[in-house]
Amino acid sequence: MSYSTDSIKNVSLAGHGGSGKTTLFERLLFAGNAITKCENVESGKTTSDHTPEEIDRKISIHTVLGHIDKNNKKINFFDTPGSSDFTGDVIISFRAAEFGLLLIDGRAGVQIETIKLWRNLNGREKPRGFFINKLDDDKASYDACIADIKEKFNCDAVAITIPLGKPCKGVIDVLNGRAYTAGGEGIEAETAIPGDYRAAFEAAREKLIEAAAEGDDTLMEKYIEQGSLSPEEMHTGLIEALAEHKFVPVFAGSALNNCGVGPLIDFIADVGPGPLAAKDTIKDADGTESKTPIDPEKPLAALVIKTTYDQFSGKLSWIKVIHGKLASDSEAVNVSENKKERIGKLYTCQGKKLEEVRELAAGDVGIITKSPTLKTNDTITAGDSSFTFLPLRLPEPVHSVAVNALAKKDEDKLGESLVRAAEEDKTFRYSFNGETKETVISGMGELQIGIILDKIKVNQKIELETHVPKVAYRETIQKKAGAEYTHKKQTGGHGQYGKVVLEIIPLPRGENYQFVNAIFGGAIPKNYIPGVEKGVVEGMAHGTMAHYPVVDVEVKITDGKYHPVDSSELSFKLAARNAFRESMKLASPTLLEPVMNLTVFVEEKYLGDVMSDLSGKRGKIHGQDAAGGIAEIHAEVPQAELLRYSIDLRSITSGTGSFNVDFAHYAPISGRIAEDVIKSREGFKVTETED
Repeated sequence: MSYSTDSIKNVSLAGHGGSGKTTLFERLLFAGNAITKCENVESGKTTSDHTPEEIDRKISIHTVLGHIDKNNKKINFFDTPGSSDFTGDVIISFRAAEFGLLLIDGRAGVQIETIKLWRNLNGREKPRGFFINKLDDDKASYDACIADIKEKFNCDAVAITIPLGKPCKGVIDVLNGRAYTAGGEGIEAETAIPGDYRAAFEAAREKLIEAAAEGDDTLMEKYIEQGSLSPEEMHTGLIEALAEHKFVPVFAGSALNNCGVGPLIDFIADVGPGPLAAKDTIKDADGTESKTPIDPEKPLAALVIKTTYDQFSGKLSWIKVIHGKLASDSEAVNVSENKKERIGKLYTCQGKKLEEVRELAAGDVGIITKSPTLKTNDTITAGDSSFTFLPLRLPEPVHSVAVNALAKKDEDKLGESLVRAAEEDKTFRYSFNGETKETVISGMGELQIGIILDKIKVNQKIELETHVPKVAYRETIQKKAGAEYTHKKQTGGHGQYGKVVLEIIPLPRGENYQFVNAIFGGAIPKNYIPGVEKGVVEGMAHGTMAHYPVVDVEVKITDGKYHPVDSSELSFKLAARNAFRESMKLASPTLLEPVMNLTVFVEEKYLGDVMSDLSGKRGKIHGQDAAGGIAEIHAEVPQAELLRYSIDLRSITSGTGSFNVDFAHYAPISGRIAEDVIKSREGFKVTETED
């Protein structure tokens, strides 16, 4: 069945780990007749958690797509991971969806990941709502969760469904004035609203009418004059108010018991925002960014939001269509690669099961298989190369390890596997550090990296070893100094001769390097000056303290001498390299270490322990914010102290804390710390050639 843009809805199910996203996803597909039987996470047979690592660990690792048909409307649901280690896949779903549904464990209330997800949705200006789950548990509280939502997010949280009983045995659909009893393994049964819940229903209904009135000035005037709205007016007002973020709908239920699922689907199908109310960001050829609406009338334009590899289907390119439509057996242009792209078969999916379709309309999400050129963030169009879609905004990795294959023969296989892993997950990166001679992989946490490496070990049949990566220190100088060096070599025939006099001066942090030619009177001919600078750059590659690169230095060549026969660019390069190193020894060299900006999110009860730990890590705490039991700490900490911080923070906060980190600046170190760094580099050898 083909769907037009106005009959498509895209919803991202997101939330803290363990809040019940996969269970709700399964129940939504079941209620929408997309699957014939509900499975539980423990069975390892759910539609979304289908990879061996997900089944084994009983957690979601990848975002999965499924869809249902409700009243001839296609609702795409994204089931996303809850662990911060896999936040990249959540962001993919936020980019593709027009509505974010945040699940809350009714026993725990708003948790740290929920707050971070809310902030991400804020940055994208996406409409969102809450599903308060697990209300079948005696320890759960719908009212406490509503209060928690209002306190932590300062939003107008409006109930769409309210629970029947405590523990919850059903829900009242406030919008449509119906009650439903929990369905267990079956579908919810509709019933009349119990008399003792009539007052609660009327109070919730009044708040919902107020929210609808906020959506339109005319409706607000009528509400003020008459005190009510018709069902049709409520429907119209809620659509507009939700699209403009004027209220946040809240749903009650228990996914495990099929409680509250039906009214949730009804609301999404009838009121939830669709693609026609959404926009995406494009970048013109000159770099200018602008918003473009999702438009079925424009020529084809689509974004590759995700790349995966399937054992049977091969490479899968997930596509969100923004303009026009994407048809099977057609041609397009991969603007990002400037290559023609032959579109073969198109698919949508239910978890890992692919379903062939003829076309995808603007706003829809589907899959192209076995494309040789497409990769995540690529833009494909009908031929227009004047713009590309803005790449996914992903967080920087926070955890790194050095890795190598135990057998040298397996190094190539390891490299190929890391390339593929980085293509599938854009928050995972790998590189070879020439300074430390290590292959370093980085990601969002120990769990993510561990799963990737375990998968490589099993699939490639190779043994790996990992260790804490070395820190890329730098060297600099603290005072002005100068030196001269004469390179002289006679080997028969033309010899080598070049004399260089250099002066080096400290620069402010972050200035890196400046070269100044202060030669007057032709002491060194101009054609040899490039050789002098090459020698300086080579000298800066390995400092005199611990062979780390030198930064933040101005180098001035003030004098020199040449020979009309024996001088050459090589002679002056070698002379400059040695003159620079002699100058370094006289300029009070010092070591620099990378310092990182660190933001830590923890429950307030762990605040003291976390701050004490940061102080012990030589951290400088710049401030903290606290609201609703969650603290946000801002600090600067040396990178050397953060190499295992994801493990340390998990230990301190019983696995509830999380953090973001990015580079701040380099700072001097001395004393015992500097001595240890120098000692660790004693075996480092510098290989240089006289080219």
